[in-house]
Amino acid sequence: MRVALESDVGMRRKNNQDFAGYFNNHSECTLSILCDGMGGHQAGDVASEMVVSHLGHAWSETHLSQTEEAKEWLKSAIDRENKRLVEKAEQFPDLEGMGTTLVAVAAVKDGFVVANIGDSRAYRLTNGEIEQMTEDHSLVQELIKSGEISFEEAENHPRKNVLTRSLGVLEELDIDLTTYLYQQGEFILLCSDGLTNMVKNEEIKEILTGTATLKEKVSYLVSLANERGGLDNITVMLIDFDKRKEGKEDGSW
Repeated sequence: MRVALESDVGMRRKNNQDFAGYFNNHSECTLSILCDGMGGHQAGDVASEMVVSHLGHAWSETHLSQTEEAKEWLKSAIDRENKRLVEKAEQFPDLEGMGTTLVAVAAVKDGFVVANIGDSRAYRLTNGEIEQMTEDHSLVQELIKSGEISFEEAENHPRKNVLTRSLGVLEELDIDLTTYLYQQGEFILLCSDGLTNMVKNEEIKEILTGTATLKEKVSYLVSLANERGGLDNITVMLIDFDKRKEGKEDGSW
């Protein structure tokens, strides 16, 4: 397994509220996590880094190796981090209103589990085709599902960034958890909406199916989002489940 990761503040923001990382456990199984924080002052930074760091450390102490146990662990661990955020926001006035999205992939022996809350996304690229694996938990997505607006109208909707679910808002949390089997030659892309608001799925697919290294593909996506205006922080993580070793030159492991 190889991973390439890049996070950029973008062209308009003063600080980066995205945070991401990947962690091995004692069974050599990997948890990749990406969070997009929200809240006034530095609250979004605190929320995203807290969740990634705490989940990553907790995962590194486990011996999990199967999808069912990984799924149960993710549900419990993410719920615990949500409660921690709520408590911190109540304890410290400067953290009031903090929260974060989360998208994560636990890659274990018999498959992988995708966890999602908010509008950060996971994509799967298999046989040259791209598939969005997560559903945005947003007001616009609810309007699309109810038939009130079209996909085209959603792209420029004035309330596009309003979330219906996120960590740190309510003590009760509804997490999307889905299990997948590995497919030959597939890639998984995790990204914040700083990428997907600027770059269309077909453009993402074109870059991912190219001949560049894993690290170069990630950099191309970040650069393209910035060229389009870079209105938000941009974080991209690309995961290659192929067992082939192609050296360290692409910045992966």
